[in-house]
Amino acid sequence: MEIAVIWIPADIEPSEPAVARCLRHLRRHSYRFAGIMRAPWETVEQSMIDGEVDVVVIADFAHLPPDRSPRIELASATGDDADGGQPAPDTQQH
Repeated sequence: MEIAVIWIPADIEPSEPAVARCLRHLRRHSYRFAGIMRAPWETVEQSMIDGEVDVVVIADFAHLPPDRSPRIELASATGDDADGGQPAPDTQQH
């Protein structure tokens, strides 16, 4: 069972709606709940690096700092990239 924490940035008030949303997510995925973190992102990041936390659950994507690390991005499958919406030639499906 994966260990999960809820991360709510310190400036999010009231925090209860965000916590409730995250708790529902935890229950749906059967994560082992390790607590709520209100620390800076760097502290959360270090917990992941140290292997203390497997999953960080957030209530809103906007809560994440844009310069966070580790950073994972999903390539758009719709092809609406900034280069005019055309996928690169080597990524086209045949």
